Amino acid sequence: MTTDSVSTRTQPARVLVAKPGLDGHDRGAKIVARTLRDAGFEVIYTGIRQRIEDIVSIALQEDVSLVGLSILSGAHVALTTRTVDALRAADAGDIAVVVGGTIPESDVQKLLDAGAAAVFPTGTPLDMLVRDVRALTATSGDGS
Repeated sequence: MTTDSVSTRTQPARVLVAKPGLDGHDRGAKIVARTLRDAGFEVIYTGIRQRIEDIVSIALQEDVSLVGLSILSGAHVALTTRTVDALRAADAGDIAVVVGGTIPESDVQKLLDAGAAAVFPTGTPLDMLVRDVRALTATSGDGS
């Protein structure tokens, strides 16, 4: 491979999968992280019980295009709102935020109104998640 072909190749989109708050269950987040990695994304996984400030800091340090919040605790609206607000305050409002986990249908619009780019309730098919994340990250990296 020549130097020219290497320099013109785009990098895979970088995504951060995070577990904000006190929720200690991360099986779903790990499945999503692995699925996205297998689909060609570069995935950073924070682990459980992360503070919003730390999620934002990691997102900035890792230069991600998208933050995926995995929330099972019932605090999804507050945690999503705080994350979106913190990213905007850090002048990183262009980083898309998506939310997955135990999300009642009645809260989906609340999350979208809070600034989430997409919501993936429990049971969302993984191919749909990959398709939507690919669309949201298409303008940065190669969209995988």
